[in-house]
Amino acid sequence: MNCIIVDDEKMARVIIKTLCNEISSLSIVDEFSNAMQAIKFLNENEIDLIFLDIHMPDFNGLDFIRSLKNPPKIILTTSDPKFAIEAFEYDFIVDYLLKPIELPRFKKAIDKAEKKEISKTNASSNTSTSKEIDNDFYVNIDRRLIKIDLPSIYLIEAKGDYIKIKTEDKDYTVHSTLKKIEEKLPDSLFLKVHRSYIINVKKIIDIEDNSVLIKRDVIPVSRSKRPELMKRLDLL
Repeated sequence: MNCIIVDDEKMARVIIKTLCNEISSLSIVDEFSNAMQAIKFLNENEIDLIFLDIHMPDFNGLDFIRSLKNPPKIILTTSDPKFAIEAFEYDFIVDYLLKPIELPRFKKAIDKAEKKEISKTNASSNTSTSKEIDNDFYVNIDRRLIKIDLPSIYLIEAKGDYIKIKTEDKDYTVHSTLKKIEEKLPDSLFLKVHRSYIINVKKIIDIEDNSVLIKRDVIPVSRSKRPELMKRLDLL
């Protein structure tokens, strides 16, 4: 099985690699010190198994799990037993190893991973239904109805009782709420990443920590919205 290790502690990664070297069926493809790097890797590569630490800064193991669109098998590695019940709510989580990990217990977890069949219907059950709307809509500005092409919109920002719609060609200030316009936008293109911002996920230039770069705008991403944003990375 091709595997990756996701753990912010270097020594923990070294220990898991050493254990993996004792089992001929395992091949460590790569290792990552944070979940964001691993997500980017998984968007471009297929692997069979992830050794995943739960406690990591900024983006913990459970956040990482929720962000995966088509998850492989996962073995959790942690020194904290309190997340075990929540972890096993996911069919693709094979085992829950408490640190320090000993070889006999590690081998049992690998045996489970080799026997477990992962259903690929898990990810599809989380796929939201896109809104069926046209590629444009009209806004009322100074008693004029102005048509805006939806794909040209890259950012919508709440400004008190108004919203600012930024497009490739022009910005529009409209008397409306973010919630009202969100109902008109297709899920396939747009995502509300913060209480004050909706972004066009296809216009993302860069993602770093808790923010995204859209054109020249750096937009904050709330913690609760990060997992959903990670699912959209394959749209870039």
